[in-house]
Amino acid sequence: MGFGWALHGDGRQIEAGAVVAPDERLSWPRTIGIGMQHVIAMFGATLLVPTITGFPVTTTLLFSGIGTVLFLLITRGRVPSYLGSSFAFIAPLSASAGSGPAAQLGGIVAAGVVLAVIGLIVKVLGSRVIDAVMPPVVTGAVVALIGLNLAPTAAGSFEAQPLIGAVTLVSILVVTVLGRGLFGRLGILVGVVIGWVFAWFSGGLAPDRVDALQAAAWFGAPELRAPTFELSVVLLTLPVVIVLIAENVGHVKAVAAMTGRNLDDVAGDALFADGLATTIAA
Repeated sequence: MGFGWALHGDGRQIEAGAVVAPDERLSWPRTIGIGMQHVIAMFGATLLVPTITGFPVTTTLLFSGIGTVLFLLITRGRVPSYLGSSFAFIAPLSASAGSGPAAQLGGIVAAGVVLAVIGLIVKVLGSRVIDAVMPPVVTGAVVALIGLNLAPTAAGSFEAQPLIGAVTLVSILVVTVLGRGLFGRLGILVGVVIGWVFAWFSGGLAPDRVDALQAAAWFGAPELRAPTFELSVVLLTLPVVIVLIAENVGHVKAVAAMTGRNLDDVAGDALFADGLATTIAA
């Protein structure tokens, strides 16, 4: 299957309980709007990881986009996914900070290569290999733990500006619960816009940050660095592969459950694509 997306219904309305399948799309304005919402939803995590670990944010965003395009091409559009920063790398990168960024990148390259090789093995032997080693109860638990580990970060951000956070959260909930059709599915996008507008008029935007935003360049070259390989850093980073496998397999299973389609045959492609994107990014 290629990228010949069929129009879902009339391209405007989504019936209650219906799902837009991976090989379907809405009208282009609606498709772009939902894509913008997903960028906003994923932007925080993708931004936070390089901020914590000291890697350049703009370069991370660039290769996040490149990796996402590669993933969609390799999986032939059967698994809708956005490849952002993985929080699983924070622990090994923090522990290996003394070795320098080049050695840290070497560890990420090694993890990406191993994940890609595992993807090829799964593609040849079938997804039963993953099911035997990491059954749904394991992958589900790992994905849930990732979310729980992010809770303190969300709580800290909320505590920094509780009023703005409350307005944004309530707006998202109201639009999601009471909104009809496509509007109800754009709760995050609408909530973020309302939160920004409220922050602007309530003085919640720090003047120095507004000045920095206005002074920032519209375009700039990415900051590139060559990796080096230190055995200690590589061995410290490789266990992340277990989490990456759980993330990918869990995502494939979730999409399959939502769309009612069997996607086990594309699990190997998903793992390989994520491994390749990780390697290229590092």
